[in-house]
Amino acid sequence: MKSTQSSATIEDLLKRLPEKFTAADRELVKRAYQVAEEAHREQKRHSGEPYIIHCVAVAKILSEMKVQPEVIAAGLLHDTVEDTSITLDDLSREFGDTVRNLVDGVTKLTHLPRVSRGDQHAEDNGAAEENHSAPALLGRKEDIVSETLRKTFIAMGKDVRVMFIKLADRLHNMRTLDYMPEHKRKRIAKETLEIFAPVANRLGIWQIKWVLEDLAFSYDNPEKYKEIAGLLAEKRPEREAQLEEIKTHLVKLLKSHNIKAEVSGRPKHIYSIYKKMQKKGKSFDMVRDIRAVRLIVADVPSCYAALGVIHTTWRPIPGEFDDYIAAPKNNFYQSLHTAIFYEDKRPLEIQIRTPAMHMKSEYGVAAHWRYKEGGKGGDKNYESFISSLRSMVEMESEARDANEFVETMRQDVFQDRVYIFTPRGDIIDLPVGSTPIDFAYHVHTDIGHNCRGAHVNGKMVSLDHKLKTGDQVEIILAPKRGGGPSRDWLNSHLGLVQTQRARAKIKTWFKKQEDDLNLMQGRAALESELQKLGLNENVNFEKMARSLNLKNPEDMFLALGNGDLTINKVLKQFVQEEEADSDIFKVNPSAATATATDAIEVVGLKGMLSSMAQCCNPTPGDPIVGYITRGRGATIHRQDCPNILQTKEHERLLRVGWGRSERTFPVPIYIKAYDRPGLVSDVSNLLTDENINITDVTVNMTEAVANLRLIIEVRDITQLSRVLTRIDNLPNIMEVHRVKPG
Repeated sequence: MKSTQSSATIEDLLKRLPEKFTAADRELVKRAYQVAEEAHREQKRHSGEPYIIHCVAVAKILSEMKVQPEVIAAGLLHDTVEDTSITLDDLSREFGDTVRNLVDGVTKLTHLPRVSRGDQHAEDNGAAEENHSAPALLGRKEDIVSETLRKTFIAMGKDVRVMFIKLADRLHNMRTLDYMPEHKRKRIAKETLEIFAPVANRLGIWQIKWVLEDLAFSYDNPEKYKEIAGLLAEKRPEREAQLEEIKTHLVKLLKSHNIKAEVSGRPKHIYSIYKKMQKKGKSFDMVRDIRAVRLIVADVPSCYAALGVIHTTWRPIPGEFDDYIAAPKNNFYQSLHTAIFYEDKRPLEIQIRTPAMHMKSEYGVAAHWRYKEGGKGGDKNYESFISSLRSMVEMESEARDANEFVETMRQDVFQDRVYIFTPRGDIIDLPVGSTPIDFAYHVHTDIGHNCRGAHVNGKMVSLDHKLKTGDQVEIILAPKRGGGPSRDWLNSHLGLVQTQRARAKIKTWFKKQEDDLNLMQGRAALESELQKLGLNENVNFEKMARSLNLKNPEDMFLALGNGDLTINKVLKQFVQEEEADSDIFKVNPSAATATATDAIEVVGLKGMLSSMAQCCNPTPGDPIVGYITRGRGATIHRQDCPNILQTKEHERLLRVGWGRSERTFPVPIYIKAYDRPGLVSDVSNLLTDENINITDVTVNMTEAVANLRLIIEVRDITQLSRVLTRIDNLPNIMEVHRVKPG
């Protein structure tokens, strides 16, 4: 016997179902509810409410999107496989493969797949998330989240309706986020802003996008949210009175020109106001779309007719007109956008669209899911979009690293776009931040491989130039084809390639080269980097390869050579392994306690003073060792420091590890370069860009060669690696490396 509350809930859902649903469709939804209600009967939400309320809320959101009955049924059942004894086979038998596959697509992973952590398995997820003293478990928890997102994106590539359910689930969770612990609220809000709201935007589901953004923003940056919300509330009476007058004026004006229009004020979304304030560097009062209206007219000719009337009545604001009817966005969004100076000489933003365009703007791709009757065909534009989305997902679906895959989807697929013109006038759609190399690879793989320069709007630009909407790009090709890309293009520090599509094609090119050459170049690149950082001694490549889940050093060198593995990742793993398990110095095995000092953690001694040794200047990430002095506590040395290697008093050595201080550490570096005007200035400006302080500079000249010795303050080895790489790519630089101790 169902509770009164549950009965009322399902009745409310049934009332919201699209009118075109048949009796059989409604029966499918009822059966899905009954199975979900029974499965979740003993479960409650963090709010204390019965769990079934969440399932019905998700189904209601989906019904507003006018999706098919199987999708609403899957929305009701979306947590059954994850949280109850019901299996996917049970769903398949009861509801068919469509519902089964949709539920499977949104079901979270409960264990970490072997592909991401070798033979390790995740511990209990709850314990991992709550135990703040167990970073290894937390790391595995993060991998589970990334693997789950990868699974969902791949399922979306097969059936985009998976993401409709995921977005509806996320929306209701965001509406009830107050009941979650604070650290989870922050994490979920950030994930929503960075992944799920951009997904909704890419799919054109604006009605969900803006709600997700505002809800997530209220948790991610509550102070700024409250500030803008307060300013909106203060001006609401004045703004609403103005809008009523504006709406009445527009209706009369358009009617006098035989244009029937429905005029409404546009909602003011707090996050979009915040982003516009940030982007344009303006105050709240200066953001143009604080006053905005939307016109719904009968057809496309009426859209342009209304625009003409408005532009002849009021002065348009230059640069504020966009025609998304003639050139729709890739998520099917269509509308005319303009901004004018109204009667009071203040800006007013206006959108003009038809009812069909408005439906698309609210629900995007979901609006193209037609409830098929009589075998009617689908929308060709929709099919083209889905095919493009599927190909982008499949391109990365075999990625080894789930975190990299999710980041790729976030950057290449779901972030904002720029629209670039080819010399022939064709439009290329690329992610914001794309470079000429990204453009070249998008046009054709061979053009990308042979790209050697670019003209943007007729002017020569560098290959790391960031393209903007409206740019016309012409690629300069190598005189002789077949030269191939440069390995520098894969160096993330240089910013030459931003899209994963281009990066994947570059990697494929290198994979086709001889393995011996890749192996040799990979080894040379790693050894060069280690030498540059002063870490080339006592390196165990066998151990380094095993820490990366590779069989032997040759596989590691090969992966570095063909681009499957980055030097940054190898370096980070090497530093972690050396710090966690150093076999260079043996320490008293009975030492078991640790106390934190300003910059390090000392094992075995409590409350001891410590200081950095001036003879070797250790930097976070370096393998280090402590040395007990007479009367001055412990000094911290690099493990390859000559003073430490020569000591015979091994009983004074103690095992130490880097703590979590945000301190910077002085590191001496050497730069050799052909002298030129502005050399020192370029180095100084580069370090300033990296927020790195220079504490000492010495310059010696030998004929036309400049020898620079600097002491710079860096946070860790990763930052040092990035800075040395960037300096090495300045003009005239012959050599740059860290000065070794001794």
